[in-house]
Amino acid sequence: MSEKSIRIKSHKGQYQVDFSDQGSHHLVSNLPEQTYHLIVDKRVADLYQDKLKNILNYDSLLMIEASEYNKSLELMPKYVSHLVDNKIRRDDVLIAVGGGIIQDITCFLAATLLRGIDWCFYPTTLLSQADSCIGSKSSINCGDSKNLVGTFTPPKKVVIGYDFLNTLDDVDVRSGVGEMLKVHAIAGPEYFDNISDEYHGLFSDSKTMMHFIRRSLEIKKEYIEIDEFDQGPRNIFNYGHSFGHAIEAATNFLIPHGIAVTIGMDMANWLSPQIGSGDMTHYERMHKVLAANYHDFADVVVDLDLFMSALSKDKKNIGKGEVTLILPDSNAKIEKGRYPNDLNFADLCDRYLTEVRTE
Repeated sequence: MSEKSIRIKSHKGQYQVDFSDQGSHHLVSNLPEQTYHLIVDKRVADLYQDKLKNILNYDSLLMIEASEYNKSLELMPKYVSHLVDNKIRRDDVLIAVGGGIIQDITCFLAATLLRGIDWCFYPTTLLSQADSCIGSKSSINCGDSKNLVGTFTPPKKVVIGYDFLNTLDDVDVRSGVGEMLKVHAIAGPEYFDNISDEYHGLFSDSKTMMHFIRRSLEIKKEYIEIDEFDQGPRNIFNYGHSFGHAIEAATNFLIPHGIAVTIGMDMANWLSPQIGSGDMTHYERMHKVLAANYHDFADVVVDLDLFMSALSKDKKNIGKGEVTLILPDSNAKIEKGRYPNDLNFADLCDRYLTEVRTE
């Protein structure tokens, strides 16, 4: 291990996040003694077939392409059948190797199959290493609704393998950086300014990247340990996500998740003063670095009708005719609130998506 572990408290006990310079080697060298079943991102298997060859011939191996369709509720019976055919038992363990989609699938199966089995996670994307790997959540798509079904099921162990980042392309890295910017914005202006000052170093210096991955997890740990089930303070980690998920849906997922969240944060910051929640402080502080992160997707057309439809179906919404949004206020805080989903709001959304975002 290259760094000191992070320990996370959860309703099922404590689990540990380990850090390794060679995650692929750690995986094949530290397989559990009990019977295990592998769920692996097909792209990761292709990229690391030499390093992972000892496990890629394993009998109970479920290889899945990381697509939104493949984490739909409709496909869960297929995955269950595979595991049942491989004689899974309650004292077995699932091992997930991949990004957020593989995490969602494995976590959901671990929570529901045989009323609960253990699982371990080797996150291979920046987004999953710096954010989603802790917090216990699984999110599964149902029909045309994104992340409608899910559970809170913490892993037994997480191993951050920095070597997996070497094969990510620029878009994958920017997607992960988007979530890291979100976490640091939630922590406060000084934290966001700190990562903003080092923004270019995230792409050119591995030590800078490793530092901010760990820092992102340390920030998130503080929230999930006091609100694991997302009933209060943890809600603000949805900052940028209501708009981001709607942007994904309205572009048929042409814009990757973390980049859509980057746009979603910028949109939230701009909209906040327009609908009486805050002032322009957050927008003025954050816009330059957020725009740099989503720059290559600034001109992708977002269908307003599809956007508003997706936003109205967001699982965080409560009242009729309202949307629940995480927006910055005038006191440098990011807070949850409910706002009218009316024609004026739709016009403001259209203005941001067609004018402000593309400036």
